[in-house]
Amino acid sequence: MRENTSHAQANPPPGHSARELYPLACDPECSVADTVPVTDLRAGTTGLPGTETGPDSLESLRAQVRAWADAERDRFTELAGGAPDPGTLRRLTDRTLLQCAPLALMSGAWLAGATSMATADEPAALAALSLYASDVGVGRPHRSRGDAFAALLRAQDAAEYAQPPARTALDRRIGDSAFALPSVLLLMGRLPEDFRAETLGADLCLREAGLLPPLALVRAVAGEQAADWAALDPGAERALDPAGGLSGAESAVAALAGAGAGAEATAGRVRAGFRWAYARLRAWSEEVRQTAGAMADPAWQAAEVIRLRAREGAVYHQSFQLAGRSLADWLEDARTDPMPLLGALAASRLVRPGRPDRSPLVTGLVGERGAMFRVFAEHDLAVLRQWIAGLPERAADTAEAPEGPGSAPAPTRTATDTPGRPETGRPETGGLGFPVPGKGAVGPAGDRPPADLREAYVLLQRRAQTPAVREWALAYVHGWLGRARHRIDRSGLPLPGAWPAEGLRPWLGAQHDRHAAEFTRSQESEEPGLPTREQLIESTVQLAPLTMIDGGWLQGFTDYRLASSQVGFSLFETYWDELGNGQTSLNHPLIYRELVAGMGVELPPTGTEDFARWSGFEDSSFELPVHWLSIGRFPVTFEPEILGLNLAMELSGVGGTYRRARLGLRKHGFSTRFVDIHNTIDNVATGHSAWAADAIDSHLSALPSHGPHRADAWRRIREGYRSLNPPRSFPAWLADRRARMTHRPR
Repeated sequence: MRENTSHAQANPPPGHSARELYPLACDPECSVADTVPVTDLRAGTTGLPGTETGPDSLESLRAQVRAWADAERDRFTELAGGAPDPGTLRRLTDRTLLQCAPLALMSGAWLAGATSMATADEPAALAALSLYASDVGVGRPHRSRGDAFAALLRAQDAAEYAQPPARTALDRRIGDSAFALPSVLLLMGRLPEDFRAETLGADLCLREAGLLPPLALVRAVAGEQAADWAALDPGAERALDPAGGLSGAESAVAALAGAGAGAEATAGRVRAGFRWAYARLRAWSEEVRQTAGAMADPAWQAAEVIRLRAREGAVYHQSFQLAGRSLADWLEDARTDPMPLLGALAASRLVRPGRPDRSPLVTGLVGERGAMFRVFAEHDLAVLRQWIAGLPERAADTAEAPEGPGSAPAPTRTATDTPGRPETGRPETGGLGFPVPGKGAVGPAGDRPPADLREAYVLLQRRAQTPAVREWALAYVHGWLGRARHRIDRSGLPLPGAWPAEGLRPWLGAQHDRHAAEFTRSQESEEPGLPTREQLIESTVQLAPLTMIDGGWLQGFTDYRLASSQVGFSLFETYWDELGNGQTSLNHPLIYRELVAGMGVELPPTGTEDFARWSGFEDSSFELPVHWLSIGRFPVTFEPEILGLNLAMELSGVGGTYRRARLGLRKHGFSTRFVDIHNTIDNVATGHSAWAADAIDSHLSALPSHGPHRADAWRRIREGYRSLNPPRSFPAWLADRRARMTHRPR
């Protein structure tokens, strides 16, 4: 928990807007959450207008949202029939679709932190993970709900800035208000130790609302075949396993609200998150609807074209005079209020009202020899022509109109003239409602790195971190990998020096055969026999800090974009398997805990200080687990190394080690379930080992075959492979130290 309210800096740097926060919150290695004071975030999500009052019960809130969403979708559907012409209808559809992009492209992404290694065996966390697995389409690349929305954008030719989702923040056609709900919800999802209840409440609200109301307009225009509408409706179950949807959200909330002491307080926080999401969703949807209604006016559309081009144009045209001012000055003002400039243009010699074919603004000036050639896209010119065609003719319809001061008519202002401006009484939809520290911000007062490996083990199991812990983890990985690369070419590493032209599957089969042959020889020889009962118990116990965080190196691949990517989908599915596919009966940490308990050893909960400080563990038992937990925080920075580590881990026991361990467990009367499961699901044909090899092949296949890129990636994959068991010699430890020093922040 990080209930910090102050930072070490007396004057923190400027904060972020919702638009600026969005790409930061989408980052798989998001660090902005490290510096957000939790109390500020909580206050910002409970103080919005519309969240103070309303139904007390969750069921009443849900009924209210259902009724509103149904009515709001009807209102958007009606707008589709009110467009005056096909061109306006197309622009209306495209603009409305774009306003949904920041939220719909990341649908469900706020649940990526549903589990941490500290909660990997908790039923409530596993229920939320099941819901998230459905949203990302576990086991299938590019099958997330966000991918379904991206497909709709492509089908509508509106996807120029849609991938990755963070790029939508660069698209000025999308209003600031479109980022307010998803950016904060994604940020809360990065802080599950503090906001798991609020996040699940907000998620339940969105699923109860169903298909985003503005998409009803798009659906009415584009038709039923234009998209996978069930995938775009977060409340709808998917034809996948798990099905997810509203029923999955209900299960996740029920599991959390009924978990242990404080259930009443937890339920209250669920309702608070629900109310906050409803207030944000409703304000945003109503603003989109108002803007859509305004688009029936050609002048509004033309003003929007001017606004979107004003920033670039303001750099030029200082010498061109329009109504007593330079056009550059007009354009500078038009960045926030384009209507006065539109009025001045209508009264100028650049426009012949009712005659776009005779208006220089859309003819000579934009021609091949004109000063504004290619400044406006063709669809922009269509908007300007339509606006000019609808202007009433001037009394003296001449090409030369007076341009003195006051000749431009004062435009009539309406609530919809400027997109993104909410009405009084609704939350400020483009803002955050709380400060988010900007670049250069530091963590809470007293922030410090872990004092030792055991403390690091506890801290790194949590999703939320502080800057000092993050920097410590990064240095630890660099040092560990420095050891792994020490004399690697003389180490007898099984991975070949170059990526095989035929891919890794043939190599994988050969390694499996080698493991099996070694096991057979060990059974036929007079080598030392199986461990004694005491030796077996001791080794099993010392492996507990490692095995109780099974899959920890893959925790970063729960990220929404990575979990459904061509490379990352199988890594997320491996993580999903390690945690039992949402079922406690299949959960690997729980199965191992049962094995240890069967040996007469009762261990504290894994994520607690009591576990890390348990006197039965050797300090060295935390070295590799801390590497797993550290490297798992940086799935982009260390992607090749994680791919190599994943292959080494999944292959390590198949064919031999697990079979040998099974013999020892059976001899002394202990359960063999843990090793039996791993020897099957890690198999080299269709299991985790095969997936690990395929992920590497996919990663390398996407890189250029010539030049250093593929060779460099393979070198890093080999280092990651060796990091499962790096050398421990004195020179290797010196390499560790040098690597840490080389990558020390400057």
